[in-house]
Amino acid sequence: MAAFTSATVTIPSFTGLKLAVSSKPTMVSTTIRSSSGTGTAPKLAVKSSLKDFSVIAVATAASIVLAGNAMAMEVLLGSDDGSLAFVPSEFTVAKGEKIVFKNNAGFPHNVVFDEDEIPSGVDASKISMDETELLNAAGDIYEVTLTEPGTYGFYCAPHQGAGMVGKLTVK
Repeated sequence: MAAFTSATVTIPSFTGLKLAVSSKPTMVSTTIRSSSGTGTAPKLAVKSSLKDFSVIAVATAASIVLAGNAMAMEVLLGSDDGSLAFVPSEFTVAKGEKIVFKNNAGFPHNVVFDEDEIPSGVDASKISMDETELLNAAGDIYEVTLTEPGTYGFYCAPHQGAGMVGKLTVK
């Protein structure tokens, strides 16, 4: 049976170093022999350069950063102190950014976009929950992604009269 121990590894930080990239291709060649030992199979050659590898590495890193930036905006339905409010009640998101409305306290809640307070051409029924549909438990979520820039007013139908309203801007 193997025993595992924990260890701390310190990785030194190097600053001021410059990466020297050679654009000279590197050639890798292999010879494959048949299992009978007679004859040889065709050679396989792969040409690459450190510069090509660097371009791929940078593109991969950029993809990861962009994916990280596409994270969702989370809005709590009901504040931690039990107030009937969206937290935050006003915010800005990028066009195409997912917005996650999450039940927190004082539920049931829902999210309805006010048809009089959204950009023209946007169908409120397509981005809203049905007014009779409710999120009934802690952690229940409603997600929406808005692609039309502008200002959107929204509310919780059961608690609109108590001031549970919000506004968001899509840039």
